[in-house]
Amino acid sequence: MPDHILKPERSPESAVLRVAFLSLGLNIALVAIKLALSQVSGSLTLRADAIHSLVDVFASAALIIGLHLSMRKSAEFPYGLYKVENVVSVAIAFLLFLTVYEILTEAVMGDPSVVSYSGWVLVAVAALIPVPYLFGAYQERVGRRFNSPSIIADGIQHKADVLSSLVVFFALVGQYLSLTLDRIGAVIISIFILRSGWDILKSGMRVLLDASVDHETLEAIHATILAEPGVTEVRRVTGRNSGRYIFVEADVVLRLGDLERAHLVSQRIESAIRAQVPNVDSVIIHYEPRQKTGIRYAVPLADHKGTISDHFGDAPYFALVDIDLIGKRIERQEIVENRHAGNEKGKGIRVAEELLARKVDTVVTREDLEGKGPGYAFATSGVLTEMTDASTLPDLLDGLILRLDEA
Repeated sequence: MPDHILKPERSPESAVLRVAFLSLGLNIALVAIKLALSQVSGSLTLRADAIHSLVDVFASAALIIGLHLSMRKSAEFPYGLYKVENVVSVAIAFLLFLTVYEILTEAVMGDPSVVSYSGWVLVAVAALIPVPYLFGAYQERVGRRFNSPSIIADGIQHKADVLSSLVVFFALVGQYLSLTLDRIGAVIISIFILRSGWDILKSGMRVLLDASVDHETLEAIHATILAEPGVTEVRRVTGRNSGRYIFVEADVVLRLGDLERAHLVSQRIESAIRAQVPNVDSVIIHYEPRQKTGIRYAVPLADHKGTISDHFGDAPYFALVDIDLIGKRIERQEIVENRHAGNEKGKGIRVAEELLARKVDTVVTREDLEGKGPGYAFATSGVLTEMTDASTLPDLLDGLILRLDEA
């Protein structure tokens, strides 16, 4: 198994950890400043908000521990501890619910008496309000870039802290003006925080319960697998999230019977999925050879009348013929235009790619393709190539049906 499956890239992890440490530092600073302001002003509201920020300090510490654990793999945890991030995000969701409780308790049950304080305290509190919001927006941006659910959750919580700070600010303004504006605002703020907490909790629990990745991602993976020329059918595609990473598993049917070539096809599928879908940790492809009930032939034609061309890439047309192996009859026949016949370079490979996309099983030509680019492309995808002496398509098809009858 490639090393990058066993050990994720360090740069994203370092960026996520850096943001987590910045979050811890910011929360410690906010606690110290709010406690100092509460001591100077004697404001119980500020002291309660400082205690609320202290909860964020513990959340940031848990976030860092969770990120460290999520990067480890061992014999006991071969799939890694990525879900620790989701456990932390769920814990942060409950801290958001606790924040709601604190805000409502302070707003509804707090001491209604007016606290005397210096005017500069109000200015200092106002200056603190945008700090967690700006940092929370930065966290969300980094978290979405590296698909880190715990960093996203922490960023949302920091932005929610702005709302609690607003409650404190308007409470102080209200006290200054002998008004009680914070009670109505607290209820509105609590609704927003509850919604954020519910979104984080729902997202984290889906991963912890091994819910499937979203439908759009599965469809993209399905289309990527089916685009591989060696694949004739995709029977099942599943995927699950673990932390920021995705584990993919698929059951496919290949036209190849050779195990070595089938393994090469599975490696191409894995590489294509990783290129299409970000943060894929592992891809498991279960493959089996196709049980043939029919064969699709491709034949280069010189004209619409069915004259077989002496050339492959320069042939203006191709006949696509489906033959039923059980009934030993022609099921379908179609003549398509060769869009690459006029190309000066690379037309043979481009024609081969187009025929592979049409899931051709056998290419019959009057030109020997062995050792040439198209021949190599067909061979690696499990498509057979045959040479014929027949000059017309009806003569060739009669010979193919006769061969089936004799078999």
